[in-house]
Amino acid sequence: MNNKKKGALQLVAILIVVVAIAAWGYFGTFNEKVPGAQDIKLGLDLNGGVSITYKTVKDDPTSQEMKDVIENLRSRAEAFSTESNVYQEGSDRINVEIPGVDDAKAVLSKLGAAGNLYFIYATDKNGTANVKTDSSAASGYSLARDIEDIIKDGDVVMDGSSVSNAEAKIYQDNNTGGTNNVVDLTLNGTGSTKFAEATAWCVSQNGMKNKIAIVYDGTVISCPGVNTKIDGGKAQITGAGTYDECNELATFIRIGALPIELETLRSNVVGATLGSEALKTSLIAGIIGFVLVCIFMMVVYRILGLASSLALVFYLGLNVLCYLLFDVTLTLPGIAGVILTVGMAVDANVIIFTRIREEIAAGKTVRSAIKLGFEKATSAIVDGNVTTLIAAAVLYIFGSGTIKGFAVTLGIGIVISMISALLVTRFIVLAFFNLGATKPGLYGAEKARKRINFVQHKGIYLIVSGIGIALCCIMLIVNSASTGRILNYGLDFVGGTSVQVSFEGTVPANTEIEDLVKEVTGKSASVSAVSGQNALIIKTESTMEETGAVQQLKDALKTKYGVAESSIETETISGTISGEMKKDAIISVVIAIICMLIYIFIRFKNIAFAGSAVIALVHDVLIVLCLYAVARITVDSTFIAVMLTLVGYSINATIVIFDRVRENLKTMKNKDELIDLVNDSITQTFTRSLNTSITTLLTVVVMIILGVDTIRQFAVPLTVGIICGTYSSVCITGTLWYLFVKKKYEKKN
Repeated sequence: MNNKKKGALQLVAILIVVVAIAAWGYFGTFNEKVPGAQDIKLGLDLNGGVSITYKTVKDDPTSQEMKDVIENLRSRAEAFSTESNVYQEGSDRINVEIPGVDDAKAVLSKLGAAGNLYFIYATDKNGTANVKTDSSAASGYSLARDIEDIIKDGDVVMDGSSVSNAEAKIYQDNNTGGTNNVVDLTLNGTGSTKFAEATAWCVSQNGMKNKIAIVYDGTVISCPGVNTKIDGGKAQITGAGTYDECNELATFIRIGALPIELETLRSNVVGATLGSEALKTSLIAGIIGFVLVCIFMMVVYRILGLASSLALVFYLGLNVLCYLLFDVTLTLPGIAGVILTVGMAVDANVIIFTRIREEIAAGKTVRSAIKLGFEKATSAIVDGNVTTLIAAAVLYIFGSGTIKGFAVTLGIGIVISMISALLVTRFIVLAFFNLGATKPGLYGAEKARKRINFVQHKGIYLIVSGIGIALCCIMLIVNSASTGRILNYGLDFVGGTSVQVSFEGTVPANTEIEDLVKEVTGKSASVSAVSGQNALIIKTESTMEETGAVQQLKDALKTKYGVAESSIETETISGTISGEMKKDAIISVVIAIICMLIYIFIRFKNIAFAGSAVIALVHDVLIVLCLYAVARITVDSTFIAVMLTLVGYSINATIVIFDRVRENLKTMKNKDELIDLVNDSITQTFTRSLNTSITTLLTVVVMIILGVDTIRQFAVPLTVGIICGTYSSVCITGTLWYLFVKKKYEKKN
């Protein structure tokens, strides 16, 4: 088979795969069992979901009790979606928001209105029966006495507060070769001690005295026998039925393990907090941005750009399939992860193409240039992607809520971007070559650039960056003195007021209400519809109550829409990003940075590389923070997404330059060449740095132009972050590395 036939077959094959993946990802398989892009779960901010408000049965719960309940409910809600929000309303209410679902009753039945959970002796030590067999009961048992009497008589082994976790598991039976469905219980220290004492007594008894019943809301849900004394805080319930039945039992135990009892106050299916317009403009911006990226790549890199465009279609299609496969819920922070990985996918191609064109410029044949280009680019691509993948893994393990959602989209995108660049792009480029694209002019040659003296301008960088960082510090102090807050914290961070308004006729558009709130109170608001009701939920910051703005808003609603006073309900809510979530965010980011730096140190075998990278990273964060402080941009959940995206982008851009420094060090002959080596390395990668920034910015800038205000508050800081990350990687990191190692190389020579 000649090369042209081989190339044609390769190209047809890859086109079939690309089109199939893209069509599968978008349309599914025209079968309800295999969904497509339209079936991706969208978060509460993009597509709405279920909102449930619980009230504590206990009057005046302590702050610690509320905190414990919130964290317990958060871990349970994340079983539905990693993007769930759980936050406090007033002093005794908790709101749970779960995106991507539209059946409040189904969620309630699984999430549960937490009741009382007790582990009791089925028959006490005096022979009094607390539990009796009952064929009509689901568990086969029911209470023989009132639960209050059982509690008074001291027949409770422990209550739900002693249970840390309950999970359904499937274990292999080594004797039969089959499987067993069980419920694994994890007890805390107090529970472990109590359970050990109780099981020690039960194991020596017979009949009902040998059993410990589990009672939820006055109903016996299980009554297992005790075969041995159970120490160590780990217990296992066997014989509980199918896996689904075990899972249901485990769910009831977890629900009842809440420290205080809750009752359901209300449950609604709510609309998107960002509104349909925000989602629509984001999608349009994404499509336009993608088209512009493809055009840019084809104009700049010619046939290589065409290859990358086809590979990007494959990348996006496979991304969508993975979102469906892993049941990802996509939110605005998740979109930030997508933007970052699309940028990294393009970046990988830019690195490869730059290398190919360098080899062509050096006189290599096109075939040889393609081979060497991919080989030389691999280390930079792998190091950059693995470093960011480490960050994604840490953020997923230690983060929660939107942080975890960002980590999922980032992790999926990184893996697929490497497959796309190193395998798919290569296959397409070789197919074009075999088809007859053998002329160097079709690929272009990287023109030899005159060395730019980046290091010599370190004084200018110091002044420019110093001014930016100083301005950040000054504005934080000024803001704190004038407003009491260093930044313009939004509802997510400081809480606020929730106003639910029921309308008699047509419900106004979200944007119309947002404008009204801004006009009357001067405050920004998030507005969402209540499904099945002529009602809207308006959320804005807490100072509304303090300044009397709530009453002003009520008056405006009554005047403009004829709403009755009784149709307007207000609640004070806490920040949806709780103190625990903020702590998780800080801890996860710090651990992620440490892990990335360890990897950089191991791969580059020089602490100077890692030190330079972290200083540049801190610099980028402070500059973007300065923007938030100066422009008074609202700091909400999108702030976390922007900062996380910045961390990933900055580190990846830095590694590309460091990879070239590492390569050039192998040919350096004496210390006098060190400064030239650094300048050469930055100059050689400058085209990559510039082109990657342009392609990444294309989509983000389109979002600024087309997006609504809420989208712009995300896109503008992200734009500044990308520009800042490019500046720091080009101007700061190499210069810092040179200053760190200069003395070391002087001593060597």
